[in-house]
Amino acid sequence: MEDFIFGTLATDELKLLYHRASRAGLQHAARLDPTDPVPDQPVSILVTTAPDFPAEMVVCYYTLDGSEPTGSKGRPSNGSVVQLRRTEAVWDTFLWGYLGHWRGQLPPQPEATLVRYRIGAWQNGGPETFADWPDIKATTDRAAEAFFHGRPLNNDWVGDPQTGSTFTYAVDRLGPPQWAREAVFYQIFVDRFFPGRGREWLQTSDLHGFFGGTLWGVLEKLDYISALGATAIWLSPIFPSPTTHGYDTTDYLAVEPRLGGEDSLRELVAAAHGRGILIILDLVCNHVSNRHPLFSEAFSDPHSRYRDWFSFDNSELGYRSFFGVRTMPQLNLANPEARAWMTDIGRYWLREFDVDGYRLDHANGPGPSYWSEFWAACKAVKPDCFCFGEIVEPVDVVRRYTGRMDGCLDFVLADALRRAFGDRQLPLSSFDQFLQQHLSHFDPGFLTLTFIDNHDMDRFLYLAGGDKRILREVATLQMQLPGPPIIYYGTEVGMSQTVGKASRAGLEASRAAMLWDGQQDRELFTYYRGLIHARLEAKPWAVGSSAPIEMSAALGPSTA
Repeated sequence: MEDFIFGTLATDELKLLYHRASRAGLQHAARLDPTDPVPDQPVSILVTTAPDFPAEMVVCYYTLDGSEPTGSKGRPSNGSVVQLRRTEAVWDTFLWGYLGHWRGQLPPQPEATLVRYRIGAWQNGGPETFADWPDIKATTDRAAEAFFHGRPLNNDWVGDPQTGSTFTYAVDRLGPPQWAREAVFYQIFVDRFFPGRGREWLQTSDLHGFFGGTLWGVLEKLDYISALGATAIWLSPIFPSPTTHGYDTTDYLAVEPRLGGEDSLRELVAAAHGRGILIILDLVCNHVSNRHPLFSEAFSDPHSRYRDWFSFDNSELGYRSFFGVRTMPQLNLANPEARAWMTDIGRYWLREFDVDGYRLDHANGPGPSYWSEFWAACKAVKPDCFCFGEIVEPVDVVRRYTGRMDGCLDFVLADALRRAFGDRQLPLSSFDQFLQQHLSHFDPGFLTLTFIDNHDMDRFLYLAGGDKRILREVATLQMQLPGPPIIYYGTEVGMSQTVGKASRAGLEASRAAMLWDGQQDRELFTYYRGLIHARLEAKPWAVGSSAPIEMSAALGPSTA
């Protein structure tokens, strides 16, 4: 069975396009040394120039007061400038030419400084080009959009070489809270979990329709979640939305009435906290619903103050959106007002509802620079909140989010787990070698959350052909890894699906109604509960991310 993982790297052709784009033109891609600057520490800016981009001079314009750095050919008009030097030329066989590597150093700064900077390069009398050109994210998004819509890929670069990007990093000592290191997360797709308050499901046959799950239903099942041993709940988006999934918000300051409204969230948070369970909201900062009032105004009025909060263009759609989906217009968080608005939303739910953090949807959309500001703002309201991102990108990209959020979902590890155990395409010996290298690749202060399935991929048991022995194998290993584990609702009681994501059901294929009562595999539930209990006793997070894991010991007797 061919596995399916949604994102810009879903096929080999998309991976090749990413490789080409990341080595084209003038690229910085938020690469710093050190990745997470602390107070009074100088910071090196790393830049790459392509073989067909001969640069004579590369400079970095920067400010320390939050304003936009500006300048032209090494002359700053706002802020200061440093010159980068070419450190080496590296041959790239794929491009059949030499990549230029450049480095420049910004001076050390005191704690709580926000450094904003732009990188320009030029040769002789030519125009100045600003990094990042091309825009890797926009280029790969457009290609993935074509793939998911069954169209040929367009290999042309996206972006404006005379505009580029403004990058940001914060100088601080922030890090993930201890509770998150020790947590076992339980992911709930609210509409599909439990209706609550004595109500029955609205229906469960049409995967594209509403089922009727609510936050009241989650509240009524807290004892079940507590009995499993989970210590944190990640809720799918709960804000008003016209869809079952909720990833297209129409109002960020309300709770969808269909899911129970604000009262249900307040009661759920209070009851969960009373049981020692933390609540994580799913927050989409990259895009909104096309029914959101701000987009409606911006779309209909070219002179609206919100026009620049979105990226309107001459494409067939007329604006940038999430993978070309008409109903999900993308926010332009390069706009200071839009950026401040979204950051205020992050503060609001921590302050007013005492939630414990956010799973940040499609976090690579806004990019690393935005999260430096967002994360610091959230920590200022609730220092022990936990913010982790969904970044379906290569490991080198994920590492650049160190010091910009508490951690990320580990998609690379999930892919390896599914290939090694689910469809057995990756030999266990190869997986073991990968695992040891992977675990030592991330800073211990950056948490990588592990999972074997979620709402955007086929359930693991479906991938494994219904073999629960294999599910037990991979769950045993997952619970012994240092990263906080996530359990997708129902996996612990044997939930599968009838068709794959590649069918007409699409992404809804793995989002069926939760199994309750006699439908559950209670033996499997007990096995999961035992694994969680053993994890809490063994404390693998305390050993350190570089500690080796012996495969035979990790898998235990279930492999026999």
